[in-house]
Amino acid sequence: MAMSKTMAAPLLVLTFLMYLIVLGIAGWAFNRILDTGGIAGANSATFPFVLLSLIAGVVGVASSLTGIHHMKAWRTDSGSSAAASALIAWLLTLLAFGLACKEIHTSRFRGSRLKTLEAFVIIVSASQLVYLLLLHASLLSKRPFYNDAAPRGYGEHELGDKHKMGVPSAA
Repeated sequence: MAMSKTMAAPLLVLTFLMYLIVLGIAGWAFNRILDTGGIAGANSATFPFVLLSLIAGVVGVASSLTGIHHMKAWRTDSGSSAAASALIAWLLTLLAFGLACKEIHTSRFRGSRLKTLEAFVIIVSASQLVYLLLLHASLLSKRPFYNDAAPRGYGEHELGDKHKMGVPSAA
């Protein structure tokens, strides 16, 4: 339990911070495109790249918040939701990654902020993949990593039917 949790928690915080940086730079670029009609050195892949980076950043931050909740609870049900949201965030980041590669391949003269956004999208896609693999490794492990005790008030508990002892039966 401790090995997977201690490896995933710092990676989760790092990924969260990188998604915030992606959000900041993509938000600036999107605002710049809307205000001026473009960015210096932009090509036809720039607008979809910026838009997908913005969407991937928002979903990545939401996925990181789900992961932070999972690190606190460390249960199978929170792990499943963290893994599902991490997978969606990673897939959206891969779409932005593909457009970043296209942007790098087709443009020679890009601005420094656009180059920074491309670099962060590429790095965050790799770190999100590692985090996703750690989550799935802990979920699919044969050892009991999780505290799966049912919350009190649901289903059977230690009192059993003793709480009904004072109620007379119908028979």
